[in-house]
Amino acid sequence: MVSCAILKWRVDSPAPSVDAVLSDKSAQMTPKELEESLKEDIEKAYDPREQAVDVLYALQRQHGHLSDEAMREASRLLGMTPLELDELATFYDFLYREPVGKYVIHVCDSVVCWMHGHQSVMDYIAERLGVGLGGTTPDGMFTLLPTCCLGYCDRAPAMLINGRVYGELTGEKIDRILQELREEEPPLALDR
Repeated sequence: MVSCAILKWRVDSPAPSVDAVLSDKSAQMTPKELEESLKEDIEKAYDPREQAVDVLYALQRQHGHLSDEAMREASRLLGMTPLELDELATFYDFLYREPVGKYVIHVCDSVVCWMHGHQSVMDYIAERLGVGLGGTTPDGMFTLLPTCCLGYCDRAPAMLINGRVYGELTGEKIDRILQELREEEPPLALDR
């Protein structure tokens, strides 16, 4: 769903944020409203398992990450074991079993980004933030993670921050992006 919608933007314009594409309100719902919404979606599916990733994303959007409690809730809603859901959550780069920062920086480590210096980008961001790969800044603002191909190969090296893609990265561009993020309030519904 997301990848198809994101592909519709013009090459010469900035990519839309995932929030703009999805308009998911799960982070603003009360736990009871979210549960009712998820139950409705699950009931519409041929098999509840079809909704597993969507349920996990919705719970993550509500809580910021997939805690053990959130995994038990998903298990109860879907009729799947917590282990089955944990296998899904640990497979996908954008599902988080541990708390993450307000802004999650995914640096592309695909072959094309690798050829265009992704490691220097990763090292530069890590140095600027004072964290290692997989780390979160002490103020809880940023988490730095690698990810597979973002589909931005023509603008490598690239990174994705809360659903927004940035390409043709340089030190100056990275500094500008980090400063802008420090100065703005993050959206209520984070696509991390």
